[in-house]
Amino acid sequence: MNKIDIKCIAKNNAIVPTYKTAGAAGADVCAYIENDIIIKASEYALVPTGLFFEIPEGYEIQVRPRSGLALKNGVTVLNTPGTIDSDYRGELKVLLINHSKQDFTIHNGDRIAQIVVSSVNKANFINAETLSSTVRGEGGFGSTGINV
Repeated sequence: MNKIDIKCIAKNNAIVPTYKTAGAAGADVCAYIENDIIIKASEYALVPTGLFFEIPEGYEIQVRPRSGLALKNGVTVLNTPGTIDSDYRGELKVLLINHSKQDFTIHNGDRIAQIVVSSVNKANFINAETLSSTVRGEGGFGSTGINV
């Protein structure tokens, strides 16, 4: 098991991310707000967490939805997965969208998303005249038999 150290500053009483089970890949992050945030139906909001990270080079933190929040309330992370780069030092804020027909209220300390630490592989992008051929070729959406 590889472990990496990630420094985290939790502003005032912000909640440090936690894994809820031994097998959890994602650690929960919570809202850090003075006043409730109401996300109206079909709208979105940027929710502060009060967390600041120092991520080692070669890693990122991915921000992902919480499945229970999505299932029970229709609320998910809009830019899924969001990426926190190793050189970013600002506050983690989570962009949530309410896909339901009812307004959704976020309270201070509510679990709003989960974060997953992932290694980053950088590619060497090469401009080419042609690409190799495959059976699929240029077939896009629905080309493998799944109807869209």
